[in-house]
Amino acid sequence: MRADRAGAVLTVTLDRPDQLNAQTAATWQALAAVGDSLDDEVRVVVLRGAGRSFSAGLDRGHLTPGHPLAAGFAELVALPAEEAQERIRGYQAGFRWLRSPGIVSIAAVQGHAIGAGAQLALACDLRVLTDDAQLRLPEVTLGLVPDLTGTSTLVELVGYARALELCLTGRPVDAAEARAMGLANAVVPRDELDAAVAGFVSAVCAPPAGASRETAALIRSAVHNGAVAQDAAERAAQVRRLHDLVGGR
Repeated sequence: MRADRAGAVLTVTLDRPDQLNAQTAATWQALAAVGDSLDDEVRVVVLRGAGRSFSAGLDRGHLTPGHPLAAGFAELVALPAEEAQERIRGYQAGFRWLRSPGIVSIAAVQGHAIGAGAQLALACDLRVLTDDAQLRLPEVTLGLVPDLTGTSTLVELVGYARALELCLTGRPVDAAEARAMGLANAVVPRDELDAAVAGFVSAVCAPPAGASRETAALIRSAVHNGAVAQDAAERAAQVRRLHDLVGGR
């Protein structure tokens, strides 16, 4: 995995193109470390996958007896339930920080985003898909569940019934359907992906940082707040902005 900084923009690239950026426990730990290293100057995080696919999901070596990666999951199974859940909490940390206060995260998705790959795209605030992209959550077909923070975001984006359908059937969602159901903010030809992502980055970075961060926080809280609580959050945020504006004169 690579992390490249250019001013206020951090680009994180999954860099196992020969394995279609299949993810391992080490991937999730590395992602969490990137989140822990963020400073206040970062405004946008772009998440990409090298090569022809964003991420084909979990490296199947974790589930293959005798494979070196299988030892880690065997150890997880051997742990007491509370310790095993705490281990998974650490893996989830590699995803959850992508909605941290102060940043806007953008997933640039080409080709396949399967399982953990789809959940990584869902962990971001915005998603730009190529027209050949395909998202899929097949965990149930493997006897597992999606456990990398994907279920909460999926329900927020597409609603209960559609999220249940996608998770229980594990069926693929192509780019056009993803756009129609609200999973994708934009769908573009593959050769226009970089330009489309750059356009989103430019637009997000254009307003004053304080106003952008307060607005992003309000939109995030609106998903869970009732009207009274959200109205109060808006009032408090606006007073902070007014104080900052007046104080900056």
